[in-house]
Amino acid sequence: MAYDTRTGSLVLDELGVPRIINGMGWITTVGGSIMRPAVVDAMAEAVNFYIDLHELNKTAGNVIARYTGAEAGLVVAGAGAGLLLQAAACIAGSDPELITRLPDTEGIKNEILLYDGHVSGYARCYRAAGAKLNIWKEGDEDPKDKLKSLIGPQTAAVAYLFHQWNHCPITLAEVTEIAHEADVPVIVDAAVMLPPVDSLTRFINDGADMVTFSGGKGLRGPQSTGILCGRADLVEAARQNNSPNHGIGRPAKVTKEGVVGLVAALQLFVDADHDAEWAVWRGMTDTIVGDLGDIPGVDIRIEDNDPDRQGPNTVVYFNDDWDGPDSQTILDRLAARTPSIRLGYGKRGNEIFVAPVTLQVGDEVEVSKALREELTAHPG
Repeated sequence: MAYDTRTGSLVLDELGVPRIINGMGWITTVGGSIMRPAVVDAMAEAVNFYIDLHELNKTAGNVIARYTGAEAGLVVAGAGAGLLLQAAACIAGSDPELITRLPDTEGIKNEILLYDGHVSGYARCYRAAGAKLNIWKEGDEDPKDKLKSLIGPQTAAVAYLFHQWNHCPITLAEVTEIAHEADVPVIVDAAVMLPPVDSLTRFINDGADMVTFSGGKGLRGPQSTGILCGRADLVEAARQNNSPNHGIGRPAKVTKEGVVGLVAALQLFVDADHDAEWAVWRGMTDTIVGDLGDIPGVDIRIEDNDPDRQGPNTVVYFNDDWDGPDSQTILDRLAARTPSIRLGYGKRGNEIFVAPVTLQVGDEVEVSKALREELTAHPG
């Protein structure tokens, strides 16, 4: 039976789970992204066969290596699992005894250096493998000299995070130069950095030894998948620490359908007409901005080609003339509607933003109407 994906689904209706309008972007808590039909078809085909998962992993890894310019690749259970396996590979390598010991790392090289501004909840993924985090901060000395001074005999890796709102005083290329002088690998969390397509090769080109990407955000693959790519010896160590082997990554299983879906999504992502996609997103944003531009007390902007935004965002800034409810109250009211509308907030002060990358056709009209109603119910 056919159905309109904008109003519900047979499965979700039966479960009693309502659909929401997602204007927050590629966020795990609201489902990540929507897979392209060809990805779904590839996964549905994979359901019907048995395969040797080791062989499939290696073959998929070759595809990942080709698109990322890395020596090797691996499909992992999301970017978080990629971080876990980065740490495991740098600490235990391919040593069977050490692989069995993790997360017990007493007496072995287990320290990962991480800049204070790059600390997030995902740092626990390193700890889950047994890593001890050495958090460093800016001080009076040159940050490059600071990093050099912290690398020691217990340093297993230097970690570097790429995220819209986390920045570091030294570049990845500078970090890799410093770390490699001490024969220490650099591991990168680039979960949210796709698109653009050139991010696939950017961090490897800057010298990173291992990079992980989310498969369920801008790549539009299965939500429970990710990419790990990098140096052949480290990726092989990650593979040995990972499912279906009995290492620390065994619980982070990726099914054959997930592997096939991720590979299909990667190929489609590389071949996609990204200019055309951007034009669709920009059209949605233009619609919303056009409907909100005359409301007193707010400044409505399009933030286009901003690396800190997912696509051309509509951003509502509340100026000094605004005397209505705060942004969180408005967001709560939008979320309480039917369908629930989820928008972003607070990235740069008192704001509400709409990321068009996760809006489906027609959502922009509903978002615009609802936002206008909430912003004019208490005029500034």
